Amino acid sequence: MAFRATILTLYPEMFPGLLSQSLSGKALSRGDWALDCVQIRDFTTDRHRTVDDTPAGGGAGMVLKPDVLAKAIDHASEGDNRPRLLMSPRGKPLTQQRVRELAAGEGVIVVCGRFEGVDQRVIDGRQLEEVSIGDYILSGGEPAAMILLDAIVRILPGVMGNALSGEHESFEGGLLEHPHYTRPQVWEGLEIPGVLTSGNHAAIDRWRREEAQKLTRERRPDLLSQPVTK
Repeated sequence: MAFRATILTLYPEMFPGLLSQSLSGKALSRGDWALDCVQIRDFTTDRHRTVDDTPAGGGAGMVLKPDVLAKAIDHASEGDNRPRLLMSPRGKPLTQQRVRELAAGEGVIVVCGRFEGVDQRVIDGRQLEEVSIGDYILSGGEPAAMILLDAIVRILPGVMGNALSGEHESFEGGLLEHPHYTRPQVWEGLEIPGVLTSGNHAAIDRWRREEAQKLTRERRPDLLSQPVTK
């Protein structure tokens, strides 16, 4: 069965968006994965199709209503055990390990938040896993959902032409990726490091590992203190 992603959103017209291009788009056309969108507003009951209301206790902005969103989630997940994710800046940071775990499953149900947030009772009652793509705020969860799906789809079986491409990237081995070079041999007076054209594969592997460690120490020393998982 192909990996299936269901997006709950107020803006289904945003999808597939960038997911229709490149690797993910080709994989979507081939049927390697499937995408469908659920319009949250379709589950309103009033004539104004109201999806939000003012925050309890006061404050700025609006909050997605629990009754409306819960109906949308129930509709999307009926008889379905796929993980239910909520794209949220307060969620756990998305990691490559979590991406691989999700890619190994049947698919995901992704709720795209809007306004000030989602009623906590829905998060608790529908067991939504809050996921963050970084320490910054977006206008809504749709761009974050696309990033999540792009990360997942590219490592689905058969999507990348060379399966090894996904094994030698940043975060896969607990390190940032080593530098890359290609022809011409000399560009603007700068040469490709000699070891890379030496033909000595053991030396090349050693150089790449050392460069990856160096970059990680300089840019992401926090990664060096984390256990390496695959």
